[in-house]
Amino acid sequence: MGRSVRARRRDCLTSDRPNAERPLLVELRIRNVAVIDTVTLPLAGGLNVLTGETGAGKSLIIGALGMLLGERAASDRVRSGAEKATVEGVFEIGRASALRAALDERGIEVDDDHLVLKREVSATGRSRAWINGSPVTAGVLADVGARLVSVHGQHDSRQLVDPEHQRDLLDAYVQATAARERVTAAHAAVVALRARERELEQRRHDATRRADYLRFVAQEIAEANPVLGEDEALDGDIRRLSHAEELQGLAAQAAAAISGDERAALSRLGLVRRALASLARIDPDTERLQSGFDAAVYALDELARELEAYAESIESDPPRLRTLERRRDQLLGLMRKHGPSLADVLRTGEDARRELDLVDGGALDLAAMADARAAAEGALMEAAADLTRLRQRGAGHLAQAVTALLPELGMREGRVDVVLTPGETVGAFGAESVLLVATLNAGSEARPLARIASGGELSRVMLALSTVLARLQQVPTLVFDEVDAGVGGAIAGQVGALMRRVASHHQVLAISHLAQIAARAHHHIVVRKSEGGVVTTSDTTVVREDARVVEIARMLGGDADREVSRAHARELLARGADDSTASILPGDGTTVSTARRTTQRRGKPV
Repeated sequence: MGRSVRARRRDCLTSDRPNAERPLLVELRIRNVAVIDTVTLPLAGGLNVLTGETGAGKSLIIGALGMLLGERAASDRVRSGAEKATVEGVFEIGRASALRAALDERGIEVDDDHLVLKREVSATGRSRAWINGSPVTAGVLADVGARLVSVHGQHDSRQLVDPEHQRDLLDAYVQATAARERVTAAHAAVVALRARERELEQRRHDATRRADYLRFVAQEIAEANPVLGEDEALDGDIRRLSHAEELQGLAAQAAAAISGDERAALSRLGLVRRALASLARIDPDTERLQSGFDAAVYALDELARELEAYAESIESDPPRLRTLERRRDQLLGLMRKHGPSLADVLRTGEDARRELDLVDGGALDLAAMADARAAAEGALMEAAADLTRLRQRGAGHLAQAVTALLPELGMREGRVDVVLTPGETVGAFGAESVLLVATLNAGSEARPLARIASGGELSRVMLALSTVLARLQQVPTLVFDEVDAGVGGAIAGQVGALMRRVASHHQVLAISHLAQIAARAHHHIVVRKSEGGVVTTSDTTVVREDARVVEIARMLGGDADREVSRAHARELLARGADDSTASILPGDGTTVSTARRTTQRRGKPV
């Protein structure tokens, strides 16, 4: 750790880096992820290979990189006893104008040629992210990361047998993202309109069946013409009329007690008035008590007048009482049937009228909705036809590009075809299914990958597909996590040769247990686990010259201390260094003699 970050970056940007104007991951810093304590991993252009014993932590490094690129980050990623896990990636982005424009759109400043992505996950599960020191969401981090790095692992090989994944691969190759999004949106619109149409038809059917009852309910409530809050007002009026004489007598009695005669309250307060006057003559400070007395007298006088007025307003009116009681009984009857509240009665009447409108005018609504649905179906058919044309034009090219790489991966008679099969209906992802079929051995019939491919064959087909797609999509850094599973011997050497050639167009980072692949690396890093069971920077070593010979000898399975093992390793390294770095990818102007034209069953738009 004694050398500066910039010095380590300069080591990464050496002359062996092809296409130096492309973005490049130059440093990966990992802290407190699983068994990793603190690791700073220097990377270079070309082919970077991570090797080491099983369980040393190589895949943890790739997992940390995935976390940095926006993958789900759970709290169990945090090393036991630590408060948080942190991953940082330092990229040299050069003149990458498209990337700079994308960053500018998101308000992310790039002062120089460096871009730093950072992700932090706490032990409580909280996740935060930054780009060049500016806080960003995990979605923005993932979007920017997808422009910089593409990760491929053994899981991708297993996915390769899934027809949906194969469809996604073809759509990525033909750059059909926008066309497929139009199909998905058009399909969602059709599904929504069909559902609304079915709902309206059902509601109209139900309303027609209940029309007589609905008319009765609507008419009954309309004739009663209830008003919200009317039941509470009726209760008050009926209560007053029912107790008119009692209310009148109580009010008159209270008024008389206040101001009726010399024994009433106001008359007897004269004694208080005189006493207050005498107090004020002796102690002027008591004059303030007079104002309180005056207010009390005024309030009592006002209360007496209001009681007298109330008593005069109360009149016994038996006919009106009977009228109000009949109205209350009418409303109570409605509330028993359609309540429990008067608001519920009003709502029931409105619902009944609305359902009757479906009976009377629903045919027009259904006709309008059918027209809208037919128009949406037409838009879906048109969008699906556009997507079908893209797939039909690109399927043969993808098959040819992948087939051209298979001989380089030990499958000289191998051929991959892309079959489009029209579906009965147009779905959310188009009008046809997509299936990759392959002939990987001479004399065998073309069959779906799931039925013919071993694990090693799947890995190689996936590597070929990833190579073709990455070149097309211009992703600068490719990561291969043990995609060499199931291969060995001469085929392993061919896989390594392909990776080295791919590295003429991309930065490649690969985890491998195979010496044949490691020997072809431009930049070789060995990962070890310390005796304490953790991985630190001191446990990651960039090996060169003799140290690299020892590591290759170990990977070959021999005794790394024996000269015969080291001689074998040196021979393998020399052979790897002699591999051509010219591109073998179709589409860059290089003629591939092993390419052959593939066939395809054309699907028709549904």
